[in-house]
Amino acid sequence: MDSIAWMAWTAPTAIFFAALACTLGVMTLLAARYPEAERVGVLRIPTTRGDRLFISLISAAVIHLAWIGLIGTDTIATLPIGEEGFEVSSLWLATAISLASAVAIFRTV
Repeated sequence: MDSIAWMAWTAPTAIFFAALACTLGVMTLLAARYPEAERVGVLRIPTTRGDRLFISLISAAVIHLAWIGLIGTDTIATLPIGEEGFEVSSLWLATAISLASAVAIFRTV
């Protein structure tokens, strides 16, 4: 475990990588069960499910970096969990915006 001690393995980091692994697993199952067909959306280029996933992941990274740079990561609420409580970061709002943009990308691109 010392070989990966350089990385900050926090709960949000673990959740992110677990969600990414689940997303890739679901995309693999969808590709095996329902073969992909390219379609042309608002970008006027043919895209597959994988292309739209890549575009949505890149846009989520840009949204989060812009959020951190412009708004910050201040606490917006504290949930009464445990002795000290659980602080909710404003990054959850950026995550909600990223999920909404991913839905829009998968529907229109």
